[in-house]
Amino acid sequence: MSPAPIAVSCGEPAGIGPELIEACWRETRGTVPFYWIGDPAHLPGTVPHAVIDTPAALPEGALPVMPLRFDGPRVAGTAQPHQAAGVIASIERGVADVMAGRASALCTLPIHKQALAEGAGFIHPGHTEFLQHLAGAEEVVMMLASEQLRVVPVTIHIPLSQVKQALTPALLERRLRITEAALKTQFGIANPRIAVSGLNPHAGEGGRMGREEIEVIVPVLDRLRSEGMDLIGPLPGDTMFHAAARARYDVAVCMYHDQALIPIKTLDFDRGVNVTLGLPFIRTSPDHGTAFDIAGQGLANPSSTLAALRMAWTMAGGAV
Repeated sequence: MSPAPIAVSCGEPAGIGPELIEACWRETRGTVPFYWIGDPAHLPGTVPHAVIDTPAALPEGALPVMPLRFDGPRVAGTAQPHQAAGVIASIERGVADVMAGRASALCTLPIHKQALAEGAGFIHPGHTEFLQHLAGAEEVVMMLASEQLRVVPVTIHIPLSQVKQALTPALLERRLRITEAALKTQFGIANPRIAVSGLNPHAGEGGRMGREEIEVIVPVLDRLRSEGMDLIGPLPGDTMFHAAARARYDVAVCMYHDQALIPIKTLDFDRGVNVTLGLPFIRTSPDHGTAFDIAGQGLANPSSTLAALRMAWTMAGGAV
């Protein structure tokens, strides 16, 4: 039996989201069933759309739209704080649908956090933290994934000077446990192989270039290995991303943001997908922002959104 369709939240209407969703529908034509939650008046109109009140039976031959009322028209390229309530409502409806089983996964289009804060008092650091709040999840983990590589950063959006203090054994252990669990339950990998980077050049070179590997990373890996987790490392960050190395693991867990994201964006910039691990449902998102500079010009590249939809669909058990 085929999974329920994917719910797609509209994101910032002034960005490229409305263009992306039409391009994705034109590309997939029902092979990846999804519906868009937003204001039909914000769509560019390059494809037909059909308003629905339930995702139970999607129409053929038109982009299915779960309508929401927004305050005013779309103004491409200029954030609209007065439309923030609608953007938030779209996310909330998508979460409600996926948690109720009406949708098999949630794919979120890019938001503009400043517009949400100005227009609706949005207090969350970002999209992911808001989803964590709505789902009541204890902790979530960011994964960037493509067909060539999956990466998880242990520390994320903090200055490099703060990484050493933030990198604690407890944090590393939680990141590894959540990652392994998600690879099993959402990616269908029975025995995940996890490569773990060091923090320092040459993974510390036995303590000569730093002791974080010896004092923080290795004890955690040894303890989790004793429980049966398949862990490789700590590995030097400069030798773990060539093709032969990537073939030996299912995900690379790295110590800081750029250490993880530079390799995947170099390998597959247009098709990287942001996957949130630790939620009680599947959530994917394109790995880019609102792109105000090209919004409304028909220049948006849908590759990352297409990849996010297809990944969500396969994770849910659908066939592409």
